[in-house]
Amino acid sequence: MLDDTLLGDPAALAALDLGGVLRAAATAGAQVRAAAAGALDAGISDLTGLRPRALVLLRRPGASSTAAGLLAAVLGEPCPVPVVTADRVPSWIGPLDVMVAHTADPTDVELAESVAFAVRRGAEVVLSAPAEGPVASAGAGRVRLVEPRIPVPPGLDLSGALAVGLVTASVLRLFDDPPDPALESLADVLDAEAERNQPGHEPFMNPAKSLALRLADHTPLLWGTDPLAVAVAEHAAGALATHAGVVAHASDIARAATAAGLVRALDRGGERDVFHDPFDDPQEAQATVRLVLLGTGEDDPGTVALRRTGRDRSAVDVVHPVDEVARGTRHAALLRAGLLASRFDVAAVYLGLATRMIAAT
Repeated sequence: MLDDTLLGDPAALAALDLGGVLRAAATAGAQVRAAAAGALDAGISDLTGLRPRALVLLRRPGASSTAAGLLAAVLGEPCPVPVVTADRVPSWIGPLDVMVAHTADPTDVELAESVAFAVRRGAEVVLSAPAEGPVASAGAGRVRLVEPRIPVPPGLDLSGALAVGLVTASVLRLFDDPPDPALESLADVLDAEAERNQPGHEPFMNPAKSLALRLADHTPLLWGTDPLAVAVAEHAAGALATHAGVVAHASDIARAATAAGLVRALDRGGERDVFHDPFDDPQEAQATVRLVLLGTGEDDPGTVALRRTGRDRSAVDVVHPVDEVARGTRHAALLRAGLLASRFDVAAVYLGLATRMIAAT
């Protein structure tokens, strides 16, 4: 059960957070700056002007999978080359291709094998990984290795992984309107989000605490209304599982609309009465779902949900940070996606601390 008094007590949160997870979750902006600088130091700018046959993004356990999904969604249909996401290197990879991979696990044997295979086939490989271990050794001297400069606990390295991918795609000129190489605008948005979410702010001023309270004691349904938001939803589900032990359903809104059982649960009134006693009927409490619509585009997620599914979901929770990243802002969708991923990371950590899931580990 959630001890919501903890969320209003910074000293108690700090006492529980023995591993500094909350502090690490606030480093997203710093991770972006460090990874962007590290990518340039690793010689990624040498790829300028190269037009690859394909961009291969490897999905490995942890933040790598989300980073690949986010980058693929950011590039989207306008990308001039195919973007392939895969768990292992494709057998057809060759000298005309570029592969980007990230891991926080230096002993990932499957990734080490993929890196070794890609370099043998002559592909350009950008690897974001620790410098020691089988993964780095598999590409020693033959890959552009970006070492993490800001150590964080498992699951909180998405910003750095995404930054390396963004810099690579920018250098390859795969964007119609590329972000700046230093990714300062993304880092600034993440720094501002970290400021809003600091432990000293009460829940009504702290969007991550507020989100944690809304998700507590529910089964969250995190449904994205655009491809970037779907990638964020998948990351959020992973963050909730990692830091708070919460099982969540992440999906695209149109695909989720075909999950008949979840739709029936929503239609029957998934929300619990505010005066409901969870000890009255524990089974009812466990079955309660909460729908959260995520959006990174210009349109309101409720409007998009109505257009794509024919159902009005305007009464549910909506996370669409147009107040923080105004409509019409350059690269607004990317900035909102980064912000939302960071917010869910911090919310999951707050939820893990307030339910003592983090302290228990």
